[in-house]
Amino acid sequence: MTHPADLAGDTAVVRTSSSESAARYVLDLPPHWDYFMPSGGALMTAALRAITAELDDPSLKPLSATTIFCAPVPAGPLVIDVVVLRRGQLATQVRAALSAAGGPFPGLEVLATYGRERPGPALGLVAAPALPRPEDLPPIDPRSEGGSAPPFFHNYDCRRALGQPWWREDRWAPGLDRAAYWYRYLTPQTLPDGQLDPLALPPLIDTMPPAMFQIGGPSLAGTIAPSLDLTVHWLEDTPRAWLLTHAHCRRARAGYATADIEIWDDEGRLIAWGNQRMFLRRRPPLPPVL
Repeated sequence: MTHPADLAGDTAVVRTSSSESAARYVLDLPPHWDYFMPSGGALMTAALRAITAELDDPSLKPLSATTIFCAPVPAGPLVIDVVVLRRGQLATQVRAALSAAGGPFPGLEVLATYGRERPGPALGLVAAPALPRPEDLPPIDPRSEGGSAPPFFHNYDCRRALGQPWWREDRWAPGLDRAAYWYRYLTPQTLPDGQLDPLALPPLIDTMPPAMFQIGGPSLAGTIAPSLDLTVHWLEDTPRAWLLTHAHCRRARAGYATADIEIWDDEGRLIAWGNQRMFLRRRPPLPPVL
């Protein structure tokens, strides 16, 4: 039987050493966040945990971060080297390189900007998409989604708000370039003040491929879309558990695809935005479902 995992616990880091050039952190990432290998968003969260620990300043919050994926990183012992590039009064920039212990270095590199909240206008014209609420939708059994059940999906209550079973000729129709899902962590990811942990968002930002699959339908069966890069912009805090991922695939061509995503809470707040460049390849065999 598969039990929901705790992202905060699974990505907790320990500082082991430091030098003039970098501080080193380690963790042992379990396979709870795997698709075929660990979710790029979960690996990004692990790197951001090390950055947050190194800054050691609760007043600094993540504003934006971009991850470049350089080499495959399996679950297991990881090493993260953190370099603070600049500490400013308003914003701080940091770099982190993450790799498997003993593996190619780096496996990925994150550039992140942290900052303090400041007085300023609150502007925004984008409205939340008019989609069914999670309580009006049935839960998805991850084993029914294309016949697979990667461990990643066992950590969420997930409900489809927009899209079709793209792998089924009898239920898919062309013409849609978007996909939207409600997600709720089965192990809550809240901070002591009751707000959602902002580092719980990268794994959900890294769920854009279904928008591309909506375009291609069954012709994409057996295709996966690993990340080349992943960008996250944190926009607002929320105490809410239900989060809507609304992804849009802009284009797929020549073996690559690009997409962007909005994250909304169930009270209509735009919590985060992200984008991603993916490359397309054939899917390896799935591990047995437990």
